[in-house]
Formats: sequence, structure tokens, C-alpha cells
Amino acid sequence: MGSEKIETVELGTGGPRVGVQGLGCMGMSFAYGPTDADEARATLDRALELGVTLFDTADMYGMGENEKFIAPFIRAHRDEVVLATKFAISTDPDDPAKRVIRNDRAYIRQAVEGSLRRLGVDEIDLYYMHRREVNVPLEESVGAMAELVAEGKVKYLGLSEVTGSELRAAQAVHPITALQSEWSLFSRDIEDGVVQAAAELGVGLVPYSPLGRGFLTGAFVHADKELTADDFRRQQPRFTGDNAAANAALLEPVRAIAEAHGATPGQIALAWLQQQATARGLAVVPIPGTRKRTRVEENTAATRIRLTEQDLAQLEPIAGQVTGARYADMSHTAAGRE
Repeated sequence: MGSEKIETVELGTGGPRVGVQGLGCMGMSFAYGPTDADEARATLDRALELGVTLFDTADMYGMGENEKFIAPFIRAHRDEVVLATKFAISTDPDDPAKRVIRNDRAYIRQAVEGSLRRLGVDEIDLYYMHRREVNVPLEESVGAMAELVAEGKVKYLGLSEVTGSELRAAQAVHPITALQSEWSLFSRDIEDGVVQAAAELGVGLVPYSPLGRGFLTGAFVHADKELTADDFRRQQPRFTGDNAAANAALLEPVRAIAEAHGATPGQIALAWLQQQATARGLAVVPIPGTRKRTRVEENTAATRIRLTEQDLAQLEPIAGQVTGARYADMSHTAAGRE
């Protein structure tokens, strides 16, 4: 498994050419409990060997620690990889546990300099606005991001968790290469307008949490009982209490289809998402996160699975039956503003 390189695709009209699956690096130093640093570094190398070229981080992952962690790998392979990072989420200095969304021009300029310094690069390939602060005009935020392109600090612009109308407004200011939002068999709210807008505008889709934060693989059921105290999935409504048990029962058709294909449930979830590219008419480059070489081999192999119409029909109803929200507070998601 995993001996073949994955195919490539242009990420958005005029965007960079990348492997059809990327790698989410957040968990290597943030949010999912203890990490084996040596294995995580080996995972970065293995991903590149398999044709993964889009590597995704953010300045808020571990308060900059994730950018520092992947920096040596990025610099060692600078001409082979597409580096994506994000700004917008900071902490309240008076209350470190409280997150603050910042989209203003001064903050954006401060954030990019911090990311460039931690990553040790002169230019960021794909720079995302991580979350939208509605009290700051989108034109101001995207305008400030466009200045970074003109100055050679950023190549391409991206947005995360914006609505279809917000994406169109941003595109009117400067070309947007990619939109990063949660999209999976369990989370399909972006199909109500956002995906259509991206397809019309030639914007690539970069789904995060394509494996439902590991839930779709069957790795856990009750986050509050099975995961470590520092794992942020314990705070997500769909993974705790009665919701967790009800949602776990929805995985039965995923397991059955996996068995029929000689695959894992996670591979079926990724194959479903990869096939949305053809169905929806746009580039779709999921970024499943992992810290293990075996998992990145499993995930990339999913790009070679083709689901049948019958498979797709069986998977179609799942998202509509999921109980519990993606986040306890949905106000900074596209769904929270639609």
C-alpha cells in the first residue's frame, strides 16, 4: 500500500500544481495530545515521497510552534513543496484561554512577518485568512493580503470558513486561489452555496478534517472517555455524550463499503471526498492530518479508490443524520453566518 505517487491538480485557476491530497500538520504539535516528534518528521518525508506537496499549518497551532516544527522540512524541500499557513486567530493577553479573531490591516502585516520568521522562508506560497471577523470590512482584509502579494511575501491568497457571498466579495478585490473549509461525509454544510461559488470562480477547495477528526476512521467513539485531557475533540459536541454513540452508528455503511473494496473506512471517506471534484466541477485537495507514516500511506492510497454509484447512494444520507454541531460555537464558521 502507498507505493505509488498520487496524481496532481491545479489548485484553483492559475494556482500552484499540487498533489491531489495534502497533509494537515496541526496535530504534529497541537490539539491532539502527545506527539512522537521523530515519527512526525518521518511522516513529512514519507508524504513527499508519495507525491503530497501541499503542507498546511497556521500561526495559532501551538502559538507558532507548529510552524517552527515543520520549518526545517520546508526549507530542505523548498522547491518541491507548497507551503500554506494562516493568520487571524490570536489569544487575549489578559486571558490566554480566550481566542480573538483579528482581520485588520495592522494585524495582518504583523502576522505575516511572524510566520515568515518562524518558517525561515522569504515567501509563503498560500496565505489564508483563518477566520472572518465580520466587523472588519472584507475589502480591507483582502486588500491588505493583496499588498503582501505585491511585496513578494505571499504568492497566492486563500480564505477559510467564508460564505459564498463573502468569497465572491473577496474575489472582486484580488484573485482567491483556495478556500479551506470543513468538508466530509459528516460535514456537508458548504454544499449549500459555498462549493457552487468556488466552482463558478475557479477557486480550489481544500477540505480540512476530511476524516471527521478521526471519527470516520473508527479510531474513537466517545472523545470524553477515550481521548487525553488535552485533546480538543473532547470539546466538540458531536463526539461526546449521546451524540457520539448515535453518530458512531452511522458508520455502518462506510464499514460495509470499505470491506467490499478491501479498504479501510477512512479510505472510503477520503475517496468520497476526492470524487466530489468531478461531481462538483472544481479542484478538491483534502488535507487529512496525521503524525504517522502508515496513515499517510493509507490516506494517499485512497486517491486510487473509485466508488460506485451504489456506494455513493449509500453514503449520501449520512451527513443529514449527524447529531451535534461541528464546534460548540459556530459563530466563526460559514454555516454560522449563512
